[in-house]
Amino acid sequence: MAANQQEVHVEDLQIGDGDGDDLVTPWDVQGSSAKGVDYDKLIKRFGSQKVDDVIVKRIEQVTGKPAHHFLRRGIFFSHRDMHLILNMYEKKQPFYLYTGRGPSSDSMHMGHLIPFLFTKWLQETFDVPLVIQLTDDEKFLWKDLTLEEANRLAYENAKDIIAVGFDVNKTFIFSDMDYIGSCPEFYKNMCRVEKLVTFNQVKGIFGFGDSDCIGKISFPAIQAAPSFSSSFPHIFNRKTNIPCLIPCAIDQDPYFRMTRDVAPRMGCHKPALLHSTFFPALQGAQSKMSASDPNSSIFLTDTNKQIKDKINKYAFSGGGTTVDEHREKGGNCDIDVSYQYLTFFLEDDEKLEKIRMDYSSGELLTGFLKKELIGILQDLVSKHRDRRAQVTDDVVKQFMTPRKLKYDY
Repeated sequence: MAANQQEVHVEDLQIGDGDGDDLVTPWDVQGSSAKGVDYDKLIKRFGSQKVDDVIVKRIEQVTGKPAHHFLRRGIFFSHRDMHLILNMYEKKQPFYLYTGRGPSSDSMHMGHLIPFLFTKWLQETFDVPLVIQLTDDEKFLWKDLTLEEANRLAYENAKDIIAVGFDVNKTFIFSDMDYIGSCPEFYKNMCRVEKLVTFNQVKGIFGFGDSDCIGKISFPAIQAAPSFSSSFPHIFNRKTNIPCLIPCAIDQDPYFRMTRDVAPRMGCHKPALLHSTFFPALQGAQSKMSASDPNSSIFLTDTNKQIKDKINKYAFSGGGTTVDEHREKGGNCDIDVSYQYLTFFLEDDEKLEKIRMDYSSGELLTGFLKKELIGILQDLVSKHRDRRAQVTDDVVKQFMTPRKLKYDY
């Protein structure tokens, strides 16, 4: 860790808005301005490190491949111990990837896709094992879902995740409800974490109240357990010393701050992290995407017509209220949702920069900006739907069966 960057420890992490007006928790994200969350302030508050040009160039140097545009554009903007992971890779020492999904609806939306698109690039670039946790138990505890429905949604979401293109020989996807009971080592790590975190600490980190069920209070240990290689004896041959890298949205960081605090006391490596920014709702960065509001985002089940209608009707515009005003003052890319979406899904840097300049100058109108985005999203979602249709129950079973992967340990 850089000398001027001091990690915030579990005792110091309190839920709330810190020294600003932004609220960032695992369950709620609220930006105080039309631009959304102040990520520089969040880095300072959480005690992480910025993904700067130095680390982007180092990733390119050690892998011999161009950095993903999510890295180049600051979409994955913050990290913990990424330099240590790169050091290990240079020395040909093993590590693995861990990410997850909380299954609360039949269909995932574009925001849910971001960490998986990036994780796929990481897996292909570094050629390492990947474990994907489906927290159906969490959604049962937090949402109005039965155990059976939460578990069913986990398997439906697994189909969307598999459709991203992960390699079955390198990837293990698991449902908490199904895996924990069959793996004593995973449960033992949960117990170790639970013993090392006090009730006062978990209240301070996650804001639990006296009326919250005890399942919520113990759940953070379940999300921590995949950070330890011993939780997957079938993959890592019972080795306990293989570290992991976790790509996730920054709102999940409190779980892993807690994990990093207890890991040394468990004799384990601290997990490293790469944090992403938040994917804005169609209505703007101050709004929140919701699976219960189909108009808040583009879903992976949306038809081409639905995508076109949603972007045209709901995508918040940073343009002028009239054509004349827009020509005179230009558009504001910092708050324009269509432009923000293009930063995620338009891979051509030169084309994106030209759009930014033309829109900012007023030369490019909002309608043309939206048309560009609609075409890209229609193509992306259509291809995803086709791949998902090929994911059978047998394919899901292959990914979700505990087994040895292609790596030897």
